[in-house]
Amino acid sequence: MKKAFLIGAAMLSTAVQAAPLDIERIFASPSLDGNAPRALKVSPDGERVTFLKGKQTDYERLDLWEYHIDSGETRLLFDSNDLQSGEEVLSDEEKARRERMRLSGSGIVSYQWSADGKALLFPLGGDVYYHKLGEKGAKQLLDTDVFETDIKLSPKGNYISFIRDQNLFVKHIESGKETAITKEGGGNIKFGMAEFVAQEEMGRMTGYWWSPDESFIAFTKVDESPVDVISRSEIYADDIKTIEQKYPKAGTNNVLVELAIQNINNGARRWVDLGEDKDIYLARGKWMPNSETFTYQWQTRDQQTLELRAYNVPTEKQSVLLSETSNTWVNLHNDLYFLSDSDQFIWASERDGFKHLYLYENSGKLVRQLTQGDWVVDNIEAVDAKNNRIYFAGRKDTPLESHAYSVSLDGGDISRITNEGAYHSVSFSKDASIFIDRLSTINSPAQVSLNDASGKRITWLEENKVEEGHPLYPYMDTWTKPEFGDITTKDGATLKYRIYKPENLEKKHPVIVYLYGGPHAQVVTNSWAGNRGLLMQHWVDKGYVVFTLDNRGSNYRGKAFEDPIYKKMGFVEVDDQVAGVEFLRTLPYVDAKRIGVHGHSYGGYMTLMTMFKAGDYFQAGVSGAPVTDWRLYDTHYTERYMGNPKTDDDAYTASSVFPYAKDLKGDLLIYHGMADDNVLFTHSTMLYKHLQDLAIPFETMDYPGKKHSIRGKQTGIHLYKTITNFFDRNLTPEQ
Repeated sequence: MKKAFLIGAAMLSTAVQAAPLDIERIFASPSLDGNAPRALKVSPDGERVTFLKGKQTDYERLDLWEYHIDSGETRLLFDSNDLQSGEEVLSDEEKARRERMRLSGSGIVSYQWSADGKALLFPLGGDVYYHKLGEKGAKQLLDTDVFETDIKLSPKGNYISFIRDQNLFVKHIESGKETAITKEGGGNIKFGMAEFVAQEEMGRMTGYWWSPDESFIAFTKVDESPVDVISRSEIYADDIKTIEQKYPKAGTNNVLVELAIQNINNGARRWVDLGEDKDIYLARGKWMPNSETFTYQWQTRDQQTLELRAYNVPTEKQSVLLSETSNTWVNLHNDLYFLSDSDQFIWASERDGFKHLYLYENSGKLVRQLTQGDWVVDNIEAVDAKNNRIYFAGRKDTPLESHAYSVSLDGGDISRITNEGAYHSVSFSKDASIFIDRLSTINSPAQVSLNDASGKRITWLEENKVEEGHPLYPYMDTWTKPEFGDITTKDGATLKYRIYKPENLEKKHPVIVYLYGGPHAQVVTNSWAGNRGLLMQHWVDKGYVVFTLDNRGSNYRGKAFEDPIYKKMGFVEVDDQVAGVEFLRTLPYVDAKRIGVHGHSYGGYMTLMTMFKAGDYFQAGVSGAPVTDWRLYDTHYTERYMGNPKTDDDAYTASSVFPYAKDLKGDLLIYHGMADDNVLFTHSTMLYKHLQDLAIPFETMDYPGKKHSIRGKQTGIHLYKTITNFFDRNLTPEQ
């Protein structure tokens, strides 16, 4: 099949002209990213591809579409406006879940297939809709005044399950019978729910797991009573709410977590013994294919030990299948894959310094290492049991691009199946015979194709080519392609950078250094950077050099590249960013006296640390939603990298911004969402007071009602203009 087609309606045509990219246009519809869909999935039966796509009139309002592979037909399955109109009112719990899942937009923001590929389930407006293929319309399965969350289809598609009022429920779809698995939830007790740090820092968004045969459901009981209550204000435009929040700051008590397994048919419940030490983390949960053994990942409070444990339901016995240890920390991952046709599983480990894949017997006996080398595996994508191959994403060719690879379960040579020169995000069919490839570069927004397992393209799902008619096309004449490169630090580390150069290099230009700098993140990639990348184009059009460098501590370069930040945040990261500026000073078109720095979250922290500790290198900084004192941040993230403040108090002091604030020399702007429940607004207000007490001038811009991500089109325009105007005033670029 060699048809090519575009998903959805034709792009709005725009007259071709050499146009400067202004900030208002970055946030306007149609999106400059084009119309590439998101949340693409191959149905379990391999017959169709489903996806979410924004409306032409509002790219943030999402609908559910499908592409039928055999016929080549693309059609709208469900228009979100037909099912739910008016403003979508989310519960506080759902707002928090979406913030932590980085789910943006409105309408149908997520969906799931039944395991047999015969039905779809998607939440909308706090309720849930069920669509059976071949039938018209969607059946609303829940219609209550309560906002249900974490709604799932059971593995065989007979039930839905969900959380309501901190209890776990299941509902039989055909009969409509609803059963409360738990009834004791409320107040400090939550059943089947992931606690704050599990969601925010472990990436575990659920607290319950169905067995494959639907006979059992494993779930957590979370007791929040030991956790300190913090009082914080959420400041809105016309209201101030005082929030009493259970927030486990570093060094304080976490929740108590228990694990139960319940028989769906008779209600019999068994509690799994997690050990005498209650101050632990339950990081992951997963059933073996036989529905008799539930595995969970048990992590020590200091995160230096991670155990994969197995609990056998019939015998009520458990064992430790494997253990990972580190003298710094053990990174969590989602790469545990049980082979359904054999008593083996695949596991990822950084034991040799880089994340690689290993094959184990279900008993915990190591069979062989499957991948190796000075590069990292991103994640497992699929397993083709018939042909004995595993497909995974990784960085074997370059850390700047993620590619799909395959390797035999017997080990041996690794084959790359996606093309170089782009960053690929892939999603395979259940049998690994085909995959969706979402590819982009720093200069071209996402294109989506359907490929066979060898990498050969079957068809474009959305070519999204930047040509006449594409929203981005009018800006191509003035588009600046960045360059990538390496610098070597004085102590021998190799760092990756990206640089945008203005058109006229005969004169000196000011610089904006955009950074993040924190762990589990990477900024310098050959991938489409969305609105932030478009803002960089706006800056370079104005005459700025725009520079970004991934310092040590950041991701996808191996554990040894991450470890230098252990108990010393804000040290090697600043040194590496200074090395970046020293490189910039060697460039004839850079004005060394006009260098600014900007970042958000950890990047906000890094902006403060570079301004305070390296003021001779950075003349102006914009710090967004910054951490200022790690004692104020949560347990799981902070203690992973900084230890416990009860035993490492000096390290916490040395890594806070306050000892260095007195050395601020340049111009500083700090902005923060005034309802931020992640990096609390307190981080900024404490620094405001500290700088005021030092009589050091600075600027602020705070956003009423906004969370950590500071979302909203108009708010985004205001924020981008505020940042840009600040640099224009303080770095005065030549026009």
